[in-house]
Amino acid sequence: MVRPIAFYLPQYHPIPENDAWWGKGFTEWTNVARATPLFEGHYQPHVPADLGFYDLRLPEAREAQAALALEYGIEGFCYYHYWFGNGRRILERPFDEVLASGKPDFPFCLCWANQSWSGIWYGEPHRILLEQTYPGDEDTRAHFGLLLAALRDPRYIRVEGKPVILIFDVSTLPLPSHHNRLWRLSAAEAGLPGLHLLAVRHLDHTWDPHPLGFDGAVDMRIPLVPPRSMPNASEHVVLDHREIAPHEVVAAQPGIEHYPCVGPNWDNSPRLGTRAVTYVNSSPALFEETVRRAVGILQTKPPDRQLLFIKAWNEWAEGNHLEPDLRHGRQWLEALRKGCTA
Repeated sequence: MVRPIAFYLPQYHPIPENDAWWGKGFTEWTNVARATPLFEGHYQPHVPADLGFYDLRLPEAREAQAALALEYGIEGFCYYHYWFGNGRRILERPFDEVLASGKPDFPFCLCWANQSWSGIWYGEPHRILLEQTYPGDEDTRAHFGLLLAALRDPRYIRVEGKPVILIFDVSTLPLPSHHNRLWRLSAAEAGLPGLHLLAVRHLDHTWDPHPLGFDGAVDMRIPLVPPRSMPNASEHVVLDHREIAPHEVVAAQPGIEHYPCVGPNWDNSPRLGTRAVTYVNSSPALFEETVRRAVGILQTKPPDRQLLFIKAWNEWAEGNHLEPDLRHGRQWLEALRKGCTA
């Protein structure tokens, strides 16, 4: 009865902004393809297998992703959604086309990735590319109005009939309880039965999301050590995943609705080079064990609330992807299926 939902990155097609910032034709594949090993035994680059170096402007690529995910028991994708205020969006094309076309016929939900875009992932931490802004109530309602077509779609993932929406960075959101109240009012005005709003908890997994107007939290502990952000931090941090994995699943917290988020690996050296955080000794067997622990936590919940988030379906430049590569093939997918069904 577990409901696996995989985070989905849409940055696999050219856009004018990336052309201007990083060079003509830049996509996530640019960093992935040019990655090199930084120490003996370091697995880089990760080369995609079954799905290849796809372009998300192609409906065939999106259909192939959904078919593969469905084959291994994944319920749906959680698409990263970008709204920077005043209608400013980016990387919206893949999901907009999924929504407009009705294809693939595969469930989805949205995670508002409400963070400013800087050059941190590409070695330029002080370069602000797009600033996340919160202009006020009118913008909050306009944002919800944009989401409404997706929330009404029969494919949208729900809990007790209510659409699931994640907010990635609550720390930057002014007055979260007020923001969420406006969204709930807008949902009621639109005739929706409510919302299931989830805050993503990152480093601190003890705070209670409920007083801030959320229905629960998603515990994202990948990586447990955050990427280096200081410009003079040149140390490549290498961590043994076998030592970290037992701590990736947060124990049940009475009175707090929270959902686990697990991942197969972490290595953002394709983006940060020698300023990266890299896990070693990741393996499908280790991932399966982590999934089993998460399932154990979820089995105490009603079936509709057994949401298991996976980071990620296709975060190739962070080394966490369920999509097959030349080294592991479909082993990450097999591990997920085994961990969910055992």
